Amino acid sequence: MDINNKVAVITGGASGLGEATVRHFASLGAKCAIFDLNDERGKTIETELGESVAYFHVDVTNEDSVASAITGVVEKFGAIHINCNYAGIGHGEKTVGKEGVPHALDSFKRVVDINLIGTFNVLRLCASQMSQQETLDEDGNRGVIINTASVAGQEGQIGQAAYAATKGAIIGSTICLARDLSSLGIRVNTIAPGLIHTPLFDALPENVYQSLEASVLYPQRLGKPSEIAHLAQHLVENSYMNGECVRMDGGIRMQPR
Repeated sequence: MDINNKVAVITGGASGLGEATVRHFASLGAKCAIFDLNDERGKTIETELGESVAYFHVDVTNEDSVASAITGVVEKFGAIHINCNYAGIGHGEKTVGKEGVPHALDSFKRVVDINLIGTFNVLRLCASQMSQQETLDEDGNRGVIINTASVAGQEGQIGQAAYAATKGAIIGSTICLARDLSSLGIRVNTIAPGLIHTPLFDALPENVYQSLEASVLYPQRLGKPSEIAHLAQHLVENSYMNGECVRMDGGIRMQPR
């Protein structure tokens, strides 16, 4: 699918991997809808990039919030062809902590609600809209969905039970979603990033940052958000990519801690 003149809904689009994808897709001629809760940052990006980008205040866990935003996207841009789901949170908490304190159930549920249920909530409603649109090419393409997992979905570290569970679920659901939506001409793929340099890493001490870089096989550095955006571009443009989970991690294999 050619990205030019297509409409992309990008969750978490006001920062990090989502922002990088918004900027990259917009540079390729796409119209981008940012779904996020960071109003200040989202509106700043909207103003900077102009008429091709629109910000929507969206809680991905709330059905009405997402449905209303999707209606707004269609009213503004006319369709939805691409959905990239980056919205998510990290969390570190041992299953049993100091002095036998168990993992808080509320924090586990919150990670699942945002990372997993939020992803499914957005993609199912975007897919419904895509299914009602005309096909775009001889293959019958109507849309592309790209979810975001993590290498933690396969190699979760100590304290990542909640986070790894959500990312593993996204990995496992990829082929199921692709099969469910295949008759509608909608492809589904997942990106599983390794250590990507988002603003979160800027607060780390230099020695910790260098240790993380050294853990990457090659090249020995953190990945760039722009590299994730380029992979998303490929997954959109290559119509034979379907039902796949693609690791982008410099060959890293995560250690227990």
